[in-house]
Amino acid sequence: MSTTLTAGPAVGTTGRKVTGRGVLRSEWVKFWSLRSSWITLVASVAALLVFGSVASFTYSSDGGAALNGPPGAGAGGPGDAVSLALAGSTFAALGVGVLGVLMSAGEYGTGMVRSTFAAVPGRLPVLWAKAAVIGPLAAIVAMAGVLAAFLTGTVGLDGETIALSLGDDGVPRSLVGAAVYLGLVAVLGVALGSLVRSTAAGIASLVGILFILPGLGSLLPGSLHDSISPYLPSNAGSSIFALQEASGSLSPAAGLAVFAGWVALAGAGAAVRLKKTDV
Repeated sequence: MSTTLTAGPAVGTTGRKVTGRGVLRSEWVKFWSLRSSWITLVASVAALLVFGSVASFTYSSDGGAALNGPPGAGAGGPGDAVSLALAGSTFAALGVGVLGVLMSAGEYGTGMVRSTFAAVPGRLPVLWAKAAVIGPLAAIVAMAGVLAAFLTGTVGLDGETIALSLGDDGVPRSLVGAAVYLGLVAVLGVALGSLVRSTAAGIASLVGILFILPGLGSLLPGSLHDSISPYLPSNAGSSIFALQEASGSLSPAAGLAVFAGWVALAGAGAAVRLKKTDV
């Protein structure tokens, strides 16, 4: 069966015009209708708060070090307070990324995607709406978790030389950067889920890109590794919320541009497959 494209708004099976607002509202309702959505969001915030608090309260100037912090925050350096507060960022990234995969690939597993695309024949508005729902929502929720982790951490670091306050130079930018990074990870999950159309494969792709690829990059010869490593997705992403720019890493602005480029590339691949292949 062929489909004729017109210049006007798409019309779904109900005969009503398909609008961007309607698709967005539909994806919002579908997102909150699943119990796994809010459970995963809560778990991501809990990871930020718990790991950040534990890292801060157990820090010791005699042997403490930043855990899973951004580049440039070496042990004993002024960036450690932020690094410790963001010790749970890796686990939070996994949580919101998996949530993005579930939001897109989950419909292929249940078969609901056929009903979705019957109502929205253009297909692409569905992809954009999913990204528009999960991205800002994950960033806002992550911002709450990041802020709570930092403020709790200041109590644990009270009296330490690395202690920082919310008003110190660079701290607000780093905390907001962490939230933006997590929002982009959620969008990346949506793109990967739509691209591979399998929950298991989407999660595996996410883990491989964010957590395994940097390790494989370390196997490259020294000069080649130094040239490529800063542009790998997770390395570029973590530089977004680095309090201090480390030697050989990207600046926060450059890291944001590079990581957003990776997300856009995955989104473009998902869009092409949506338009070119059957569901």
